[in-house]
Amino acid sequence: MTEPENALSATSTSVADASSRNDGADLPSRREALDAVHLTFSGDTRIITVSNQKGGVGKTTSTVNLAAALAAHGARVLVIDLDPQGNASTALGVPHSADTPSVYDVLIDEFPLAEIVQTSPESPLLLCAPSTIHLAGAEIEMATQVAREHRLRTAITDYLQVVEAPPDVILIDCPPSLGLLTINAFTAAKELMIPIQCEYYALEGLSQLLGSVQMIQKHLNPGLTLSTILLTMFDGRTRLAQQVADEVRRHFAPQVLHTVIPRSVRISEAPSFGQTVIAYDPTSVGALAYREAAVEMVQRGHEVHHEEGAP
Repeated sequence: MTEPENALSATSTSVADASSRNDGADLPSRREALDAVHLTFSGDTRIITVSNQKGGVGKTTSTVNLAAALAAHGARVLVIDLDPQGNASTALGVPHSADTPSVYDVLIDEFPLAEIVQTSPESPLLLCAPSTIHLAGAEIEMATQVAREHRLRTAITDYLQVVEAPPDVILIDCPPSLGLLTINAFTAAKELMIPIQCEYYALEGLSQLLGSVQMIQKHLNPGLTLSTILLTMFDGRTRLAQQVADEVRRHFAPQVLHTVIPRSVRISEAPSFGQTVIAYDPTSVGALAYREAAVEMVQRGHEVHHEEGAP
C-alpha cells in the first residue's frame, strides 16, 4: 500500500471504536486522512452485485453511496438498478418514469445497455442504468425466454466491448428477493456484497441467501465470490449493535469490512433530494463512513488482484 493508503487504514472504522467515532469528535482527522488518499484502478472492470433478500438493510443506500464515493475518488462507476422500486435511480437523480428506456428494455427486448445508461447530475463519472415500474413484471416475462438467467450478463459483456470508456466498477442493486432478477445479477457479477444491518434478526435468511449463491456457483457462475460484507445501521449506544457486529465478524471475518456505517439522519434524508449523502452532506459522519468503506473496497480489490497475479 502507498503511504496515503496506510494513513487511511489507520483511521478505518472498526466495531471496537465505532461508538466513539459516531460522536463526531475525530471527524477532522478522518476527513484529513481521506483527502490524503489517492486511489488507482487496474483498468479491469469489477462487477459487484449488492444483495440481501431481507428488506431494510441499507442495500440500495449502500449501493448508491459507495458508487458516489468511488466516483469522488476518480473511478468511473455504473450502477445498474435491478429493483422495480427504482430507489437507486431516484437517489442518483436520473429520470425513471414509465416511458424511460430502462433495464426492463435490456432484459426483455434486448436493448443495448449503452442506450439506456444515463449520467447522474452528481458527477460525470457516475452512471446509472435506471429501473422503471415495468421491471415488476419482468420475471414473469423472462420465465419463458431463452437463456433467461444470462440476459444481464450478456448485456454487460456487450456493453464493455462497445463503450469507449469502460467503468472501473459496476454495482448491481438487487430487489429484496431471490427471484429471476437477482439470479441474473448473481450470474452477471464477479463479486457479491451483502449489507447486514446491526439489528435483531440480522443473520436471519442469510443461510438461504448463501445457499442460493452456492447453487449459482455450481450451475451458472463458478467465478462468483462473496467478497464483501458491510455492516450498516450501527448504533454505538446499544449493546445489541455491538453483539450483532461481533457475531457477523465471528462467522465472516475475512469478508467483513473494518468500516461500519452508522445510523445517520443525513443518510436517510439524502434520497428525498434526489442525491446521495456524498453530495447532500459530504462532511457528515455518514458520508465519511461510506467514503472510508469505498477506499477499503478498492484496497482489498488491489490485494486480491495482486494475490491472483502472484507467481
